[in-house]
Amino acid sequence: MREKTSKITLWMKLALLAALMFGLAAPHAAALSAASNRPVAYQQTDPKLEAGLIKQVHHALAMNPWYGVFDDLAYSVNGTEVTLTGEVVYPGTKEDAVASVKHIEGVTHVIDKITVLPFSSMDFQIRRAEYRAIFSYASLYRYAMGVNPMIHIIVDTGHVTLIGYVDNETDARLAYLRANSVPGVFSVTNDLKVG
Repeated sequence: MREKTSKITLWMKLALLAALMFGLAAPHAAALSAASNRPVAYQQTDPKLEAGLIKQVHHALAMNPWYGVFDDLAYSVNGTEVTLTGEVVYPGTKEDAVASVKHIEGVTHVIDKITVLPFSSMDFQIRRAEYRAIFSYASLYRYAMGVNPMIHIIVDTGHVTLIGYVDNETDARLAYLRANSVPGVFSVTNDLKVG
């Protein structure tokens, strides 16, 4: 009986000790969790973490199955906060882009500034005509190859913007001239970069 009483007393002492430790540690743990929930602006960002996030965000956007030649998606990473910008033809492209970035480990906040272009049958005709005019030309067809083409054609209510990268200044000017030759286009902005 004495052995049973000493075991019960030992367990009670351990329980009391655990309760005291938890009681003393709880305010400290709450202070730690409050400190880690500070706004992003106050947190020190690790350059390696940010570089890793940039790669992961780029990969997530490039793997979007609805991202195509008539869409433009861009992003910026500030610590653990990602800002998405650009124009897309379909709302599903925007939703998939935001959702894929939100699921990246280390991203705490996603700011969505992606614009869905207005639905217009005239714009769809212009997109088709621009694609043919630019990519059917012998020296420009290679920019349409691959999953993510190097030249993106953005058409917004008859106004065309060329975005992307080309190998040389001649190709940039040639794409602009071909885009400008399509009837029904109000203006063409050439934002192609050589690189």
